[in-house]
This record gives sequence, C-alpha cells and structure tokens, in this order.
Amino acid sequence: MGQIDQKMVQTSHGRVCVEHHDGPGLPVLCLHGNSSSRAVFARQVQGALGSRHRLITLDLPGHGASEDARDPTRTYTRPGLADAIMEVLEALEIRQLAIIGWSLGGHLALELMSRPVDVKGVVATGTPPTRHGAMSEGFKGSPPSGAAGKKDLSPAEIEGFAATIFGDPPPDFLVEAIARTDGRFRERLFQAAREGAGVDQRDLVASSPVPIAVVNGAFDPLINLDYINAVPFANLWEGRQHRLPGGHAVFWSAAEAFNALTSRFLADIESGAA
Repeated sequence: MGQIDQKMVQTSHGRVCVEHHDGPGLPVLCLHGNSSSRAVFARQVQGALGSRHRLITLDLPGHGASEDARDPTRTYTRPGLADAIMEVLEALEIRQLAIIGWSLGGHLALELMSRPVDVKGVVATGTPPTRHGAMSEGFKGSPPSGAAGKKDLSPAEIEGFAATIFGDPPPDFLVEAIARTDGRFRERLFQAAREGAGVDQRDLVASSPVPIAVVNGAFDPLINLDYINAVPFANLWEGRQHRLPGGHAVFWSAAEAFNALTSRFLADIESGAA
C-alpha cells in the first residue's frame, strides 16, 4: 500500500475529510453508511485490497472529521451528498473510478452513476435499490422510525444502533462515530427520501450498463433480501448476487471473503471482462 494522504477538501457544503494514496490503477472510492465514518473501511484499506488498489475513503458531511453541513436542507439528501462527493472528486482530479458503497454509501454510489463522472463499476453491500414512493419495500421495518432516522439519540440508542448495523458488541469507533454525527443529517435524509429526492434507483439499475456487484450478508437484519433478489439488474456481475455469512456489515465481519470478491470484480472491470 502506498503512502496515505489525509486532507480536508473545501466544498460548497463544508470541508470534507479525505484519505487517499496516489497508487497506480483505477481509483476506488469507499462510501460509508448513515452515522458512521471512513474508519469502517479499515479492513479494506489496511488489508490486501488496499495493497492492490488505489482506495479512497472520506467522511460524508456531518460525519467523522468532516464539517457539519452549512445548509443541512440542501446537503443532507442523497442528491446533496452526491453533489458534495462530486466536488471532492473534482478537487482530486478523479474522472474515472469504481465505488464500494455500504448501506447509504451504496445508495450514493447509484446516485453518482447518474452524474457526469465515469463510474466503471459499483460494489453495493447492504443496499436495496429503491424506487420513488416505495422505499420501505427494500427494508425490514421502517428505517425512518428507528434510530437511523432520529435526530437525537440516547447513549442506549446509540449502542443499539451500532450493534444492529455492525454486530454485537460494536467497535468503540463506531459508537463514537454515531455520537459525533450531526443529528440533523438523519432527520433530513429520510424527509428528503419521502419527498422523492434523487434518482429512482430501481429503474436506474434495470437500465444502466455499469456492472454492479451485489454482496450482502445472509443474515442482514435491516434489508429485505427477497426484495433484492427480485430487482432486475441490467448488468449484475457474474449474473448472480453474492451472499456472505454475516449481517449488515459483511465487509467488516467477513472482510477476507469480501475483499477477495471485490478484488476479482475490480480486476474484471480493469480488463473489460465485467
């Protein structure tokens, strides 16, 4: 793995904390989920995947070391977050990339597929592509009614949220990341989704030629795997969805298997086989 460079990138949404290295090959952007941080990808960056590929991680606005949004109404939506990411990519002079997106990060990866940047492929994990007006189809229960959509969380709610998305007991850094997250983010994110903000993701994946690797946990407590099974992907990598033992964060709990799958996917993208 090359030298890691951490910097604060100025955007119109606020300063965004980014870590990257200038290694060879296609840049691979790793996008984290709701109320977490770039630290969740430590087992990718520090493992074999990071030694073979040019991984870039960032903290979304309102998360980690990034600033809270200057205008939460504008930024804390899927399109607003995608806008902020586009400004980061422009600052880094990245015009072609692959994306690993976890949970909300996967939704943002799909959002970026509709933007003027050359997305060569997406690894989507814990991410059901939802359609306008029917977000709940992709999930077990209603995310906005739980901690994921709540502005203010008690210490017990933070612990419970962390355990649900990462496993019990959750790592300390994730508990700290949830506690740090701007509560307005969670509230506004789902409000905007109910208003129909962003692309219709189910329509997008049904028509886009961009190869998508779908990698989920077989025991994910949050997403509706039967729903994802029925999604008509236009270019589903290897013609099937991949399931690994674990819950919502298999890139962490089954990191070795996840990294091997992802490395193979990236090799297929770079060779044109995907």
